[in-house]
Amino acid sequence: MTTAQVASEMEKDLSSVGGSAIRVNGLRKSYGDFEAVKGVDLRVDRGEIFGLIGPDGAGKTTVFQILSGVMAETGGEISIFDEKPRDARTFVGYLTQTFSLYPDLTVAENLRYVGELRLLTRSEIEQRGMHYLELFNMERFTDRLAGRLSGGMKQKLALACALIAEPKVLLLDEPTTGVDPVSRREFWDTLAELSSRGMTMVVATPYLDEAERCSRIGLMFDGKIVRTGTPKSLRTSLGLKRLELRTSDLGETETVLHGTPGITDLQRFGDRLDLMVADPAQSERDVKRLLGESNIAISDIRLVEPTLENSFVAELRELEGDLEAPPFPQRREFQERPPDAVAIGAENVNKVFGDFVAINNINLSIKYGEIYGLLGANGAGKTTTIKMLCGLMDPTSGIVELAGERGGARSQDVRRRVGYMSQKFSLYDDLTIEENLDFFAGVYGVPREDREAKKRWVYEFSGLEGRGRMMTGELPGGWKQRVAFGAAIMHEPSVLFLDEPTSGVDPLARRSFWKMINELADRKVAILVTTHYLEEAEQCNNLGFMADGRVVAEGTPTGIKARQTGHLIELVTDKPQQASNLLKTEMDPWRISLFGDRLHVVTDDGVDAAISDISRRLKEGGIAVERAGEEEFSLEDVFISIIEKQREMNNNGTT
Repeated sequence: MTTAQVASEMEKDLSSVGGSAIRVNGLRKSYGDFEAVKGVDLRVDRGEIFGLIGPDGAGKTTVFQILSGVMAETGGEISIFDEKPRDARTFVGYLTQTFSLYPDLTVAENLRYVGELRLLTRSEIEQRGMHYLELFNMERFTDRLAGRLSGGMKQKLALACALIAEPKVLLLDEPTTGVDPVSRREFWDTLAELSSRGMTMVVATPYLDEAERCSRIGLMFDGKIVRTGTPKSLRTSLGLKRLELRTSDLGETETVLHGTPGITDLQRFGDRLDLMVADPAQSERDVKRLLGESNIAISDIRLVEPTLENSFVAELRELEGDLEAPPFPQRREFQERPPDAVAIGAENVNKVFGDFVAINNINLSIKYGEIYGLLGANGAGKTTTIKMLCGLMDPTSGIVELAGERGGARSQDVRRRVGYMSQKFSLYDDLTIEENLDFFAGVYGVPREDREAKKRWVYEFSGLEGRGRMMTGELPGGWKQRVAFGAAIMHEPSVLFLDEPTSGVDPLARRSFWKMINELADRKVAILVTTHYLEEAEQCNNLGFMADGRVVAEGTPTGIKARQTGHLIELVTDKPQQASNLLKTEMDPWRISLFGDRLHVVTDDGVDAAISDISRRLKEGGIAVERAGEEEFSLEDVFISIIEKQREMNNNGTT
């Protein structure tokens, strides 16, 4: 049987099922006296991608475990295609938040192991396994050990393992945490394709740009689903507008505008402030008056559409209030430095492992008080660069500068002025939270008389007051990240490295992270941060895009977007998935992306000509275009465009 026949059989099987796929009424789950799920009602239709979003601890993972049949409910009624969850396990696929492949087995061996657990024949395993590997562009890697795959490829293999039994229902608990933007988009394009064939999915994600790709969304809070709707309905239900404001001093502007009547939310980004307002015209007048009185120059103010994250944060604030970071117990005064003093620098830095060039002629110059975002796909060289910059690894050639010291080995004094939150290792799981904080306070030389105040701050910042004796390994990912961040800044470093600090952290907690990061930058701390969430990267002052060990683009978020060539066309059609499939056969696949019922197409042609040409192609394919127009590039669109064009240049042998 060919892979095309496998797909056809799958579509035939799924299309035979009608009505609702999942029905949940009054679902409850208690652990002793603690009620984790408090009466959830939910309906998911066949072929729907339903997004479940909410803060850490809302109960999302518990719902997934009950739906998958892993855990029994305390009360309520659940049916999956008219079966109870434990009886439905043969046709339910479940990708857990902590799913781990067997790193010492190859890609093919992992698929074979899962297939045999599902009682598939050897022929079915081989045919279906190859079908999904081809779907994910991984057919060349069947003999590679899973432990040697990139983060994105691991998640694709994990999804292939969940799909090999060809489930009717697929449960995905934060499947793309730690996955780079290119792989994330490919991952979601695959989910859209599977959905179009009739597969039903429930997806939890902390990334609100991903939630835009779902058919409907349920907002979960404190064990209940408090709001359900399409992404568009949730965005428009806010009743607020968004103003983008650029001034000569963002920090001072934030202070002046804080608490201004009519401004319900104020968020700081790398080169702008976002203001959520009820009356844009009145708020614009108020802003101009207040900033004029404070002698702060406005370079730009404009009205833009609210995002799904704006709606999510506004809803959560109504439910639990704002997550205000407690005042940091500052004990150290930083020395005065010239405005152009380099805190983190690299001059023609290279790193070679045998015949492999991991880092190719990197040049960086990061000032005190600057937040610099280093972005790139998995394997681009970001973590290797950070290790060289902070002195954990020597470059093969070139000069590294850190906190005023140039050259090789770092002095003890410099090391104590540097904070580092690692991507893969930050805390010891087999120590309590308090033991971890005591350990890092000792390593970083925090004075004993300051340690209790610093530890109390970490507990408050993390929302873990009174839980210091809890084992760190028991913490959900988002809470663990908060503790790790606190541990990295207890000693008040003047240079801070943050390697994916908010991975898996919910949007409201992410706000708290970035408020603290901005406060540190205002104190003239130099901060280098990596992230795979490009909306978050907007909060950096400057960005560097890495590909194949080189920095291929650099500038402010607004500047990088302004330099982007081409246009982004948004289309609404009567057959969005078919439209996406058709255009991908005629254009570079990365230029087309599906967002629910909307299709984004990146084109180098003029807007009118591109819309006319795309509409003609789709009409010839029996697809009607209901609406089309130009949209602004997001930072993710720009990132993917730059990385893919760089890849094309490399494949063509140019530089």
